[in-house]
Amino acid sequence: MSIARRERAALVDTMRAAGPDAATLCEGWTTRDLAAHLVVRERRLDAAPGILIPKLAGYTARVQERLTASTDWPALLAQVEDGPPLYSPFILLDPLVNVAEMFIHHEDVRRAGPSWEPRVLDEDTTASLAKQVSSFARMTLSKTPARVSLATPQGKVLATAGKGSPVTVIGEPGELLLFAAGREPARVTFQGAADAVDAVRGAHRGL
Repeated sequence: MSIARRERAALVDTMRAAGPDAATLCEGWTTRDLAAHLVVRERRLDAAPGILIPKLAGYTARVQERLTASTDWPALLAQVEDGPPLYSPFILLDPLVNVAEMFIHHEDVRRAGPSWEPRVLDEDTTASLAKQVSSFARMTLSKTPARVSLATPQGKVLATAGKGSPVTVIGEPGELLLFAAGREPARVTFQGAADAVDAVRGAHRGL
């Protein structure tokens, strides 16, 4: 089983245990909303572009809302668990783009609760997440008011983006990915001038 498929299965297990009305780190979304988002992303080619293109976001939101209201919880989870259908471009891209997607959304559910700790990840998963950090940083940190370097505790720089005073964000690859995706509970530390660090902390991140 691929890393993306393992993360998908783990996400579904966690959502099933949490129930359809549990909170997530995605503002305003319950686990039901998150499941519907994943279904739209992989199965509704007409609506999926609005996830990234603001001009199309209204239509995507309406499709997702209808799906949330009209599909029962077990059916939503089954569609997430099954993964992309044969007609979806994600059927080929799944090993490349869904490792980060499933990991981040799994943590969206896990870390919305009152008590959580980072998971202990195997080496293959950690290496796969590390490969995703650079592309996420280019998308989410390019306008950050500092020159941000994302580095592991061992000193390996996985990505650099933004302009200004240098700030280094240190954490395990999964935590750096969560930071780049705008998830505040990421377990990271900062090095740099205090005003630059404050600017990075306060800057918008995420897609």
